[in-house]
Amino acid sequence: MSGQESKRKQRARARRDPTEWHGQRIVTETDLGSTFETDDAADRRRISTRRIRHGVVLVLLVGLVAAAVYLAVGMARGDITLDALERTPSSTSTSASDCPAGPFDLQDPSSITVDVYNSTTIGGLAGTAAEQLRGRAFAVREVGNRDVEPTGMTAIIVAGEGGQANAFTLQRTIPDAIFVSDEREDRSVDVILGSAYKGLAAPQGIDETPAGLSCSAEEEQAPTPEATPTAP
Repeated sequence: MSGQESKRKQRARARRDPTEWHGQRIVTETDLGSTFETDDAADRRRISTRRIRHGVVLVLLVGLVAAAVYLAVGMARGDITLDALERTPSSTSTSASDCPAGPFDLQDPSSITVDVYNSTTIGGLAGTAAEQLRGRAFAVREVGNRDVEPTGMTAIIVAGEGGQANAFTLQRTIPDAIFVSDEREDRSVDVILGSAYKGLAAPQGIDETPAGLSCSAEEEQAPTPEATPTAP
C-alpha cells in the first residue's frame, strides 16, 4: 500500500508542476528567453564588429582622398615632383653644329603644350612661370621640379624634332633661354627654369623675325637668308 501511495503522490506533484506533462519537460517562456538572449548578444557583437570595420575603411578612404588632394595641389604649385614620371634631357647643351638653323616662324601659343619645371631652390618658381605662360595662352600641362646642370641659367627649352618651331616660339618668349634637343616624338616642349629667370619678354618686345634656335647663352643667331642684306 505504501508503494502505491508513493506513486500517487508523485503523480499528484507532477500534475501540480506546470513544466511537466506526462513525464515530459515543457519548454517555458523563460527557457525561450534565455536562448534568444544568447542569440541577440551574438548578433550585437557581429553588428559592433561590422561597424568598427566600416569605420576603419572610411577613415582610410578619407586619408587617401586627402593625400591625393595634397599631392595634386603640390604638383600644380611646383612644390612636389614625381621624378619617375619626368623626362630628363640627355644633356644640358646642344653643339653649335647641331643647333637647328630653321628658320622657324612664331607659332600660335594656344597650340603649344608646355611642361614647366623648377631646377632651383626658389619655392613656387615653376608655378609662377606656368601662370605667366597661361596668361600668354600657352597650354601648360605639367608643373614640377627637375634637377639639371647648370642651375644659374635663365631657362632650358627642351623639345624633339617635331617641336622645334614651338621651342623657337618659347625661346623668343623667354629671353636668354637655351635650346636642348631630345628624342621625343611629339610636339610638346619642356621649360626648365634656372635661378636667372626673371619673367617673360614683353609682348610688344618679342622679335617676330624667322630665325634658328639658340643652343648656348653666348650664341648670337646668324641672320637668316631672308634677313641677309644684298649688295646694290
